[in-house]
Amino acid sequence: MSDIVRMRTDARMSQIVIHGDTIHLAGQVGSPGADVAEQTRECLSKIEALLAEAGSDKTRILQCTIWLADMADFAQMNAVWDAWTPAGHAPARACGEAKLATPGHRVEFILVAARG
Repeated sequence: MSDIVRMRTDARMSQIVIHGDTIHLAGQVGSPGADVAEQTRECLSKIEALLAEAGSDKTRILQCTIWLADMADFAQMNAVWDAWTPAGHAPARACGEAKLATPGHRVEFILVAARG
């Protein structure tokens, strides 16, 4: 049985949880109040850093769930996502609308990746 490794853990959650060769990241958000494109860029930058810390990269993302505060932001978020996602490495993905924890947040990304 594989051990579970938790990284950047506080009383509420871990930013990274690794089980075997699978990496789970906590939801990532950008700066409240910024537009959805800027928040998306911030989220994806955080994701890249966390994946690197866990021994992976964005070509190894298996699944991504994206929550938007307003589906009207879908095209703007996708423009940033599409430019960031490496050709041929698009993960399984879902996107929906949800009331996020902080009113100023426009988008949240949750993902699972394989270790490199």
